[in-house]
Amino acid sequence: MVTTIQIDDRTLDLLKTLKEEINARSYDEAIVRIVGQRNKKSFAGSLKKYFQNDNVSSIARELQNERRKERF
Repeated sequence: MVTTIQIDDRTLDLLKTLKEEINARSYDEAIVRIVGQRNKKSFAGSLKKYFQNDNVSSIARELQNERRKERF
């Protein structure tokens, strides 16, 4: 089953980067791998190994800001 979802441009850029970094065959595979990491202490900690060139704190901060925007 194929589903279309709406995401921001920044989210798409992050997803493209993730897909390349982990050599995923598809966006779906990249998402599944990240979601599979949910048992880690923090999501930012899970992303650290995939975004080695980015500051983990800035990624976590950006994700938190996006989450806050969605709530309000």
